[in-house]
Amino acid sequence: MELINTFFNWDVLVRSFPILLRGLGNTILLGCASIFFGCIAGLLVCLARLYGPRPLKALAVFYVDVFRALPILVVLILIYYALPFVGIRLSSFASATIALSMVLAAFTAEVCRAGIENIPRGQFEAAAALGLPFWLALRKVVLPQALRVVVPPLTSNCVSVYKDTALASVVAMPDLLKQATDAQALMANPTPLIGAAIIYLAFLWPLVRLVSHLEARGKRAYGRS
Repeated sequence: MELINTFFNWDVLVRSFPILLRGLGNTILLGCASIFFGCIAGLLVCLARLYGPRPLKALAVFYVDVFRALPILVVLILIYYALPFVGIRLSSFASATIALSMVLAAFTAEVCRAGIENIPRGQFEAAAALGLPFWLALRKVVLPQALRVVVPPLTSNCVSVYKDTALASVVAMPDLLKQATDAQALMANPTPLIGAAIIYLAFLWPLVRLVSHLEARGKRAYGRS
């Protein structure tokens, strides 16, 4: 009974629920912004690595290697705490968005590169034979085919981004975890943390199942081809 009153106190959960919902809204907003900017930046890095001039290719490879190796928490702390020393001050939301976007861009670039390289080179040659310029062939012919390959891993990366938004609490952004921690301190009970875990599960579990569905559908489509 003491365990239930401590970790599953219904009254505490009900009182903290509005606070948790505000945190969930911030988490969703942060995740959406990071995914939007991260995917766009990742595609640009991918194209620079595949089709850019040699210096740009080297820079893209360096970027991908560095940000795939660095923990997101390290990137976030550097952006939020180090940039003010050079006169750049960012809010906790902006810092978290930039950090998550930069890391996601590196992983997105690799996923997109693998998807594009999976398309036979003959697709470009066939498009050129029809008189399509290279970039138009890439946009109209190659990228739509590569999309089938990259959607499952990209979706998986997006789920990871939403989980990693919890790191924003380190820079005092009022995301779901930060709000749960504050509610725990306010009510002197850990039940809000359990509530946050339940909300994370309810929000992310459907996305995890979506990833599995997309992977299975991709395998079936690949088998038919």
